[in-house]
Amino acid sequence: MNHHVNRRHSLRTLVSAGALGSTWVASGAWAQATPSAPPTPSGSPAAHGRIVSVHGSLTEVVYLLGAQDQLVGTDTTSTHPEAAARTPKVGYLRQLSAEGLLALRPQAVLGTDEAGPPTVLNQLAQAGVPLRLVQVHHRFQDVLDKVQLVGAVTQRTAAAQVLSAQLQTQWEATRRRVQRGAPQAAPRVLFIMAHGGAPMTAGSGTAAQAVTELVGARNALEGVRGFRPMSAESVAQARPDWVLTTHESVAASGGLARFWEQPGLAQTPAGRRQRLISLDAMALLGFGPRLPATLDDLQRQLA
Repeated sequence: MNHHVNRRHSLRTLVSAGALGSTWVASGAWAQATPSAPPTPSGSPAAHGRIVSVHGSLTEVVYLLGAQDQLVGTDTTSTHPEAAARTPKVGYLRQLSAEGLLALRPQAVLGTDEAGPPTVLNQLAQAGVPLRLVQVHHRFQDVLDKVQLVGAVTQRTAAAQVLSAQLQTQWEATRRRVQRGAPQAAPRVLFIMAHGGAPMTAGSGTAAQAVTELVGARNALEGVRGFRPMSAESVAQARPDWVLTTHESVAASGGLARFWEQPGLAQTPAGRRQRLISLDAMALLGFGPRLPATLDDLQRQLA
């Protein structure tokens, strides 16, 4: 099991044990563990005036609902819209800084169950900072859960309902287009993430595989769960027809030509034909409000 899965398992263990104090976990319906305060009605958490968002998809929803005046900080994945990139940063969503978070005096922290490390979440709970978390399942319902959470916390429930309806309409139209345009033979797609460290490839149980399958393609990295270090042998065995990556990975690699120099890529069908698709990381993997448009874009490029 990879370290991302381990962290999510640790967080769920803490939540189930009530160790995080005031923590909300959303998965279609709300759940709450708040031993020091009376229960809040399901789906109606108290509004908070100073919010920190530690997931780019949630930050996007904050802006779409017009609640950015409540946003006092974000994590480093929060770069869209452009204004979000200029907000005070508290670290990467899985490597948050308790000191940075607490210095912003937040009245709530919005995130997903990927947030961590658990020690930082415990420090926030001990400081009395409520955590509002969405469970990640890598499906469209995640998007609606995030809209519901942000709408409830910011007291913009009416706007959240409108946005949810708009996204649902976009999603249904996208799914119809994807089904009509699905190729007879599903292309093999290898996702590579190289945001500065050792390049990683994505197996099952990842957002990359979920997105790949949503457009009628196949994950070329079969028999592997989670993210794994990239090797020439595994790439050759994967035999991808396409390589899928992020704009951030191409930039961190030093450009497109340098990206193709990574081990094993040149010997693959994708490498020989220079078939690479690069998209914004949060739009591709974040399961946020840009998901329908991103799937449209991905399928068009795969066609």
